[in-house]
Amino acid sequence: MTSDTRTDGRAARQRVTLPGLMLALTFATGIVDAVGYLRLDQVFAGNMTGNVVILGMAATGQTELSVLGPVVALFSFLAGAALAGRALRTAVPHWSRRCAGLLGAVGLLLAATALGMATTGVGTPAARVLMAFSLALAMGTQAATARHLDVKDVSTVVVTSTLTGLAADSRLAAARGQRALRRGAAVLLIAAGAVTGAALCQVHEGVAVVVAALVVLAVTGLGHTASTGGDR
Repeated sequence: MTSDTRTDGRAARQRVTLPGLMLALTFATGIVDAVGYLRLDQVFAGNMTGNVVILGMAATGQTELSVLGPVVALFSFLAGAALAGRALRTAVPHWSRRCAGLLGAVGLLLAATALGMATTGVGTPAARVLMAFSLALAMGTQAATARHLDVKDVSTVVVTSTLTGLAADSRLAAARGQRALRRGAAVLLIAAGAVTGAALCQVHEGVAVVVAALVVLAVTGLGHTASTGGDR
């Protein structure tokens, strides 16, 4: 390997930052949640707050909101998070092969879900519940992996706390201005992901999920390549 090659490799690793990778996953979440809401009976695959609120409203019996989808998504998300937490229980507190493996599994699960959407469609309630289960399982795994990596203000699945920090630390409030750029980017990217997902759903919901899968797999590859440590 030449010195120029090694220099280029180091420069590439410096350009790939952990916050940047987590922001890319946030964009993917926006796509997935758009698919869930628009094509899977208003189910959120990543934003569990939305599902809890939907279930609370549905409990009154005065709405036509679906109950099964949000319930399945909620428990599937928890299962994905628990499995990832178990896998990372003894992992080092930074990017490692375990993190790469979990995120790679997320990307492959999203790809498999997209294939299922292309072959069986989402025309039946059973198919929609199955797809919601799969997407939420992927997002739960992603969220727990992101939590382990601990990039402040970028959970990759929700931005409520991010917005709170952005407002509370702004010049009009505490005037601390901490991580304002990162927080703003997280909000914009999840919104951009939702726009992208909604637009791609007009073509086919499977296309939207494929794009999300590609983003996650790209993050996995870049993170693994840029990593200089981690448990083996």
